[in-house]
Amino acid sequence: MTAAVMIQGAGSNVGKSLLVAGFCRALVRRGLVVRPFKPQNMSNNAAVTPDGFEIGRAQALQALACKVAPSVDMNPILLKPESETGSQVIVQGKRWVTVKAREYSALKPRLMAPVLESFARLRAGADLVIVEGAGSPAEVNLRANDLANMGFAQAARVPVVLAGDIDRGGVIAQMVGTQAVLDPGDAALIKGFVINKFRGDPRLFDDGYALIAARTGWAGLGVIPWFTQAHRLPAEDAADLRHRNAGAGFRIAVPQLARIANFDDLDPLMAEPGVSVEVIPPGRPLPVEADLILIPGSKSTIADLAFLRAQGWDIDIAAAMRRGARVLGLCGGFQMLGRSIADPEGIEGPPASVPGLGLLAVDTVMTPDKRVTLTEARHVASGEAATGYEIHLGRTTGPDCTRPLFSVAGAPEGAIRADGQVMGSYLHGLFAADGFRRAFLQGLGAGAGTVSYAAQVDEALESLADHLETHADVNALLRIARAGV
Repeated sequence: MTAAVMIQGAGSNVGKSLLVAGFCRALVRRGLVVRPFKPQNMSNNAAVTPDGFEIGRAQALQALACKVAPSVDMNPILLKPESETGSQVIVQGKRWVTVKAREYSALKPRLMAPVLESFARLRAGADLVIVEGAGSPAEVNLRANDLANMGFAQAARVPVVLAGDIDRGGVIAQMVGTQAVLDPGDAALIKGFVINKFRGDPRLFDDGYALIAARTGWAGLGVIPWFTQAHRLPAEDAADLRHRNAGAGFRIAVPQLARIANFDDLDPLMAEPGVSVEVIPPGRPLPVEADLILIPGSKSTIADLAFLRAQGWDIDIAAAMRRGARVLGLCGGFQMLGRSIADPEGIEGPPASVPGLGLLAVDTVMTPDKRVTLTEARHVASGEAATGYEIHLGRTTGPDCTRPLFSVAGAPEGAIRADGQVMGSYLHGLFAADGFRRAFLQGLGAGAGTVSYAAQVDEALESLADHLETHADVNALLRIARAGV
């Protein structure tokens, strides 16, 4: 049977996604056919597979680490939060239902079958599958019908390596405490541990490392120093968004919406050395000195439009525009720029119709049919081609759509105001195309450089694999995977 191992975390944000990506690339370089798998992910930063399915963005990066196209089987359950208490449930790449958190717990028994089905298909075509957990197995209050951690590991009979984050402190308690609260049957699945994000001399943790091994009986797979190039890889969580190139010549301001989605649009812009990308958190004004205000995607457009207004960002946008700033809205951000947004069927929340920002002469109506597809587009102004993707509900029409931003299969896409100051599009991911990104930025007066974004990401994955080969026992990980449970 194909070997498999699961990387679980002693807490959230311990670096599981990058560990899986790095181990994938390291073992692919050894000649193995490797695939990533995450049974259940929760993220509004989704990717589209070549055959038109949704998966978590982290699994798309891990597929890239494996040098293969992303597959829906790499992430069969994706939860996309739409409110504080409810999420859209994506099952094997397709929207299934929107439920409250309590209601989702009742659905879990029905979801293990598609999870195991996807895992079996993925396993059939690989030498090794590296599985990523979610959150922490120490959340034993969520153990019943668990899909994300020990519930999956038990059902699929996959051994586990537990990762701890030493940067946040208390890693000894994280590791030993996890074993202490787990059911003995679950604890027995853990075969090894790794300490991640160490700053300074790792030898200073020798005694703590030995104590964890002695108390748990697990094999230590290494103390991994902080990976300084992590910022060159796409972020999965909005909490990881940071300012980039502060003080650079061309200034882009991005309001951090409460339900921000598909913010990987920002990563290629952040890679440009002559461009400053500032993600503005709630409670802070948008800088009126910005050259471009980019309103990103949203999982709940009407709710996030209200959030934007509550922050006073609509006033800041108007002030920046008076100073000459351009405005670009992507997907949900595009919808917000129009004259109105109507959700008559209550698809994203209670039925409503609200005025938009009124910066584009377009109107949006939410419809139940969700568009999920990879898209080949051509920038009308420059003629540059690019490949992006669409994940959205709703249709947008109006006079400004007669001045499209892009052409898709000969049809207009997006909208531009008559004076050219405001633009909108449903297309995500186009800034990853170097030619289009440079042409777009230069059209706005930015001195964009010659960065190859795809090459930069691949170089970072190579460096991550080198980092793990140096500081982690990759051979031990492979032995655990092959030994099984």
